[in-house]
Amino acid sequence: MAALYEGYTLCGLVPAQTLPNSGIQGVETERDSDHVIVTDSTRSVTLYKVSDQKPLSSWTVKQGQTLTCSAVYSSQSKEFVAVSDSKVSADVWRVHCVPEGEPVVLFQRGAVRLLDSLLSAPQQPIEEVLAQEEAIRWSTNILAESKQFVIFTTEQKGDHFLYLQRLNPNTLQRYRLEREEPGLSPLSFSASYRDNHIRLLYLYPNGHVYQSVVSMRGLGADEGAQALPLPRNLLLGLPVGEGLLEAASALVLDEAHVAVVGVPHPSAGAGKDFLCIWNTNFQTLQAGKEMAGKIYGQLWGYSNKLFIPHGKTLSVIPYECPKSSLAAALGKLKQAKTEGELTQIWSTATTQAATSLTIDQVLEVTKMAPVEEVQKEVEGLLSRADIQDLQASLGQLASTLVSRSLADPAFYTPSTLAQLVHTQSLCHSVCPDLVLLALEKKDYFLCQLCLQFFPDIPEAVTCACLKLHRNEVLRTPYSDTFLLPHLKDLSSQQVVLFLQYLQFLYLKYSQDASTQMHGLRSPSLTQIMDWVCLLLDAHFTVLVMTPEAKGLLLNLHCFVKSQVRLVSELGKIEGSLQELNKMKVKKDVGQYSIEVIELF
Repeated sequence: MAALYEGYTLCGLVPAQTLPNSGIQGVETERDSDHVIVTDSTRSVTLYKVSDQKPLSSWTVKQGQTLTCSAVYSSQSKEFVAVSDSKVSADVWRVHCVPEGEPVVLFQRGAVRLLDSLLSAPQQPIEEVLAQEEAIRWSTNILAESKQFVIFTTEQKGDHFLYLQRLNPNTLQRYRLEREEPGLSPLSFSASYRDNHIRLLYLYPNGHVYQSVVSMRGLGADEGAQALPLPRNLLLGLPVGEGLLEAASALVLDEAHVAVVGVPHPSAGAGKDFLCIWNTNFQTLQAGKEMAGKIYGQLWGYSNKLFIPHGKTLSVIPYECPKSSLAAALGKLKQAKTEGELTQIWSTATTQAATSLTIDQVLEVTKMAPVEEVQKEVEGLLSRADIQDLQASLGQLASTLVSRSLADPAFYTPSTLAQLVHTQSLCHSVCPDLVLLALEKKDYFLCQLCLQFFPDIPEAVTCACLKLHRNEVLRTPYSDTFLLPHLKDLSSQQVVLFLQYLQFLYLKYSQDASTQMHGLRSPSLTQIMDWVCLLLDAHFTVLVMTPEAKGLLLNLHCFVKSQVRLVSELGKIEGSLQELNKMKVKKDVGQYSIEVIELF
């Protein structure tokens, strides 16, 4: 079945005061799904590393200007592209860019231009494609059959249309969507490409989710102003409670699953907002997660992560959608067996020496078998050639082992858990009790592995690890905002000891870089200084009042002062060093030569 895992906050929101939105225009990927660009509704663009939950860089337009569409990243030019105050040659609706593709500009009146051709002739006339009183409501772009398509929908006097604009060669098709109940317009659209077809998914306020399919083979010459009828199929009839949906969105995840936000959970009471995953093949709810605060009807998805603004935060929710089956969709998977049945399964399994067990059989063995048998069967499972096909089940296996270890103090399989962590198929949200179990058992090796391989460990758990195991915590991703309150729980003695350790590391690595390079998990100098700053921010007042910390603070002050002086001196010769890089090296210098370089 599909699953939604424990989420984490990427950044805070500043909702617009005059508009009922989140204050975010868009979330786009940069070079990979771990780097996203967040554009707010006013003047700022920020690049985040998702696994670290930290901003890498940020840009702001001039005072008085406003960003009017979300920024995108061009992998060809290695540049970020955004539009302020709607204008280039005419009013711009959006800029789109597919991976390895050239950015495309969609104008508010339906014209499409490649960015390079637009910038080479910024005063060129821009034609009007849309009819009078017709306006764009949504747009995206996809790469299909090595061709780039801009897809957008429009509304005109209650009618809705779909446009497919192909680039190089340029062709345009226009389709008319079937009408829903009088007065109802789609709340959201989502498009995907699969099996030589473009699929459009759209959600109405009455909870109806439709899909329309356009064959690539039918795309030919321009159809002009003629709108072809576009058939639709009802995929889902979602519960809406009393009245109609207002702020809701549906997003295609794969051929059988749809993520929906802003739609009531069938089993929850009124007044609660959920993020849900529905199976469209069997029309069943597979996973649900309550979202605190106001829902804005916005949802983005990249590489098994959902980005959703709610309340005052933009959250990242990891998910997985295994291949659907009727048994999984209906929740009719194997139920927990009685102790007698489990013993029988284990006894049967031990007689199958020449036959490898299925993942379901191994799961049953872990519930009752002795430690030695559990370790043997899990090791056998992990050594199988098809282990990559079982990635989604390894999280369930780890959770089963952790649950039994917490319930039964006599049962613990550290080597097996370490092997599961090494597969890199786990994360904290998949098995949230694993790190806490390692801390409870004082298993520092397993704790270190989790810190090394888990990208989503909450700041509270990071701080708990800090009290017991520091050489690895320094490299763990964190958010300054959420870590600071937990750092304040450390005692002054722990803070002084930690600062002394950080000072030792910095001096060691700054004097001998080879020790850092050869270390398996050595923190960078930047990471060490970041932690020094965090600890001082969290405990400065206490440290100033602590006699034992006086000498340490003076040492840190002198050390930082010398570093500032060094950076200042390096800055003075920066221009000269840059000129050295530009100089042409003579190829034929013989075995020995002397060259005089004058620096001005």
